Amino acid sequence: MRKLLPLIGTPSQSHPGGRSAMTCRFRCGDACFHEVPNTSDNAYVGEVIAGAIGRRAMVRAAAVVTVAAAAGTAGVAGALPAAAAPADTSGKASGDSGRTSGKPSAKAARGLRYSSVAPNTADAVTVPDGYGQNVVIRWGEPILRGAPAFDPEKQTAAAQAGQFGYNNDFLALLPVPGECDRQLLVANHEYTDEVLMFRGYDPANPTRQQVEVAWAAHGLGVVVVEEDRRTGRLTAVPRHHLNRRVTATTEFRLTGPAAGSDLLKTSADPTGTKVLGTLNNCSGGTTPWGTTLHGEENFNQYFANSGRATDKRYGIGTGATERKWERFDKRFDVAREPNEAHRFGYVVELDPYDPASTPRKHTALGRFKHEAATVRLTSDGRPVVYSGDDERFDYFYKFVGSKRMKKGSSRAVREHNLSLLDEGTLYVARLTGDSPAIEVDGTGKLPADGEFDGSGEWIPIATATAKGAVSHVEGMSAEEVFVFTRLAGDKVGATKMDRPEDIQPSPVTGKVYVALTNNTNRGVGANAKADEANPRNANKHGHILELTERRSRPESTSFAWSLFLVAGDPDDPATYFAGFPKDDVSPISCPDNVAFDPHGNLWISTDGSQLGSHDGLFGVATRGSRRGELKQFLTVPTGAETCGPIVQDRRVLVAVQHPGEVDGATVDKPASIWPDGPGKIVRPAVVAVWRKDGEDIGV
Repeated sequence: MRKLLPLIGTPSQSHPGGRSAMTCRFRCGDACFHEVPNTSDNAYVGEVIAGAIGRRAMVRAAAVVTVAAAAGTAGVAGALPAAAAPADTSGKASGDSGRTSGKPSAKAARGLRYSSVAPNTADAVTVPDGYGQNVVIRWGEPILRGAPAFDPEKQTAAAQAGQFGYNNDFLALLPVPGECDRQLLVANHEYTDEVLMFRGYDPANPTRQQVEVAWAAHGLGVVVVEEDRRTGRLTAVPRHHLNRRVTATTEFRLTGPAAGSDLLKTSADPTGTKVLGTLNNCSGGTTPWGTTLHGEENFNQYFANSGRATDKRYGIGTGATERKWERFDKRFDVAREPNEAHRFGYVVELDPYDPASTPRKHTALGRFKHEAATVRLTSDGRPVVYSGDDERFDYFYKFVGSKRMKKGSSRAVREHNLSLLDEGTLYVARLTGDSPAIEVDGTGKLPADGEFDGSGEWIPIATATAKGAVSHVEGMSAEEVFVFTRLAGDKVGATKMDRPEDIQPSPVTGKVYVALTNNTNRGVGANAKADEANPRNANKHGHILELTERRSRPESTSFAWSLFLVAGDPDDPATYFAGFPKDDVSPISCPDNVAFDPHGNLWISTDGSQLGSHDGLFGVATRGSRRGELKQFLTVPTGAETCGPIVQDRRVLVAVQHPGEVDGATVDKPASIWPDGPGKIVRPAVVAVWRKDGEDIGV
């Protein structure tokens, strides 16, 4: 169960976390290569904001008056892989990738009784014995009426706008009223890999057509899928009236306390309330009122030519961008349109049941690199939203709404519920360990009490009401807090974490789980050293944090915390699996997206594994005698990342993102032939997995 593979090549020290240089370029704008944006010692930041508003179009912001209110993989291979599993393969792949490392055990936690998939490097989606799979939908498949069949050699922006977008990430499945065998699949299309999309692509000189196709390939996708009850497979239903594409040029509405602020006004939108498009949507969430939330993450990489301190804090560079979009639309040039970058980095809300609706960007949830936005309700029906800021040494946040959700489906009820995330208080987390600092030496060795744990508090930074907004941060107006949220976290002394990513509250226990992917800069040079919540210097494998809100109330302002999982090779003494015997768990590295199954098990997808295996999906028990038992369920193809897991009774869905994204790979020189085999262009896709005997997953 614990066989590890030798590293495939040598991961670049310039691109930590196991990602290829190509991933760093196109996905996050070399976020790990650039200087760490959070250089603060959490001291006063007023002078940073003052410096930010000195440019044209920002001067007016200096006069903003806060409205007070009462507020409670490795390099490209020399040749293609020998074989790849076909799109509809059922069961395991051939060769070493097909060997699983253990038979289903009745002793395993319910929901995890499957044979663990062994670490492997197969150019395929590898699943347990007895399980089947199919590709639900690929990049480029037409979903809207009139959209043409996919032709990568003749792709146009108009065609792409009617087709499934690129690099699917977050996934949601919602019921389709009146259609019992159908569900509504909502997907994020995070970013584009132009070198894998266009034959002969010249990164120094992209064409307008290539740029416009990329704009259309970003955003969100909504497509109805149909279940085959006999096999468990899902297939897309093209041209359904609920199908929709949202792109980088779709109109959005800015809502909440910063909407209309001088900080958000541009020459194209002097009202500061309308913005075109959404970019770099990573993970997200679904709401109890039937909408989906989508986090704008590494938006910084799309904006060029900035010299402001506030932009540097968000990772926006001083020169040209990788994609060169600023050549084709001035809004991506900070020197020409200073405020456009302030209109990205929010949580987007989409009503997937109304294809004509205008999506919203909720400023009350703050502006940062939102990895996710997961929701639960207080006992009196108010929304609580958790979100991580995916950057080394950045923070995680909670928003507690002040308005109650209404039940029903009338237009008035839906409009009310769409406003729930515009009023409430935004908090940032501060964690304190309960062990002496001398016992946290940066190696990951457990302290004397046998656990990394402690207490924490949610620090309020701003509150929005129907009458206005008030800042809780000295020296910052409320509008500044909602637009420069990272600076507010710096100011109040939030805890610097190792890349906070997806956050999920358990529907069974109410405990909250935070995925921290990695941070190879922890303890390096002048960077922050290990602490009890981030106990390893040069942390390349990441960990999972477990929070217990006071009195199990999501609106609480204090919590207890412990490290549920410290990832890596189980043979490494620095790893920890909630106390479960380490000789009976799968190796795991770089946790990213997380989800829960119907039994209360946590499922973890990985991004950038440092253990020599491809990334995968893992299930782990969170309670009972098997707590900490972690088992690998699948792996993804060469160069790919596992995203957007959904675990239902009879089906698991994953988004296979950026397959073939390996240094040196191109359309003519692919590193992967997934999902369609030799001679076909590599395509990101959504995959469904089910038990061949029709029974529930893992029972």
